[in-house]
Amino acid sequence: MPREIIDALRELSLAFPEAEEMVSHGMVNFRVRGGKVFVMYAVNHHGDGRVALWLPAPEGAQRLHVREEPQHYFVPPYVGVRGWLGVRLDQGISWPRVASLVRIAYEKVAPRRLLDDIGPMPTVRPPTARANLDKLDPIRTVAAQRRLVSLRKICLALPETAEIEQFGRPTWRAGKKSFASFHADDARLCALFWVGVERQGWLTADPRYRIPPYFGHNGWIQLDITETAVLAEIRALALDSYRHFALKRMLGALGAAPGTALAT
Repeated sequence: MPREIIDALRELSLAFPEAEEMVSHGMVNFRVRGGKVFVMYAVNHHGDGRVALWLPAPEGAQRLHVREEPQHYFVPPYVGVRGWLGVRLDQGISWPRVASLVRIAYEKVAPRRLLDDIGPMPTVRPPTARANLDKLDPIRTVAAQRRLVSLRKICLALPETAEIEQFGRPTWRAGKKSFASFHADDARLCALFWVGVERQGWLTADPRYRIPPYFGHNGWIQLDITETAVLAEIRALALDSYRHFALKRMLGALGAAPGTALAT
C-alpha cells in the first residue's frame, strides 16, 4: 500500500515534544499543546489546486523561497502577511526538505523549555503516494461528483439560477444571492441551504443536520449527504432557500404549481 502524505506528516509532526493534531476550518493542523500552530495541511484550499503545507517561517524566509523557487513555494492566504510560507507537495519537492521546514516551523513557535528536548531530526519514512487532488480532495471523488450532479440538476431547474465557485465550493445563486452550496466537511459531503433560525433547532434533532460555522447564525443549515441523499428532501430545502432570496419576478416564473419546476 502506498504511504499517504498525511500519515508521514502526522508521524513527523507528532514526533516533536508536546505536539498534537487538530482540525480547524476543515484543515488538519499540528500545534504545540495548548499553544501555536506550526503546520497546516491544505488540500485544494478554496479551489487553489494545490496540495500544500502552510508553515510559520523565520523573518525573510518567505520572500527568499518564493523568489528563488516559485514552483515549490508561495505566499499562503490569511497567514502569509505574517511571514508564513506555503510549501507545495505536488510539484516534486523532496521529503527531507519538507521535514526540515516543518522542524524549523516547530522551533519558531515552541516555548523555549521544549526546544532543549527537541533532539535530533526524527527519522520518518517519506510518503510514496502521489499528491493527487482527485484522490485527496473529497469533492473530486466519484461519489461526490454523483452528488454534485443531483444538486446541480435540482438547483439549476429554478428560474434565473447560475452555478459559481465560491471559496472553492460549487454554489448556486438566485440572481445575485447564493441559496445553496456543496462542500466537504472533514471528508463528509454536505449540502447547505438557508432555512431560517427558527427551523434550525428542530432540524438539528436529526443527526444528519448541523448548523455550519461562520454563517449558520444567519439561518443556514448543513445536511450530510455522504451516505444517503433523499432527493425529495433536497428539492424541498432548495426551493425554500430559493424562495427566500429570489426576486418577485423569479418567484412569479415558478408558476402556479412551483413544485413542477423541480421535477426530475
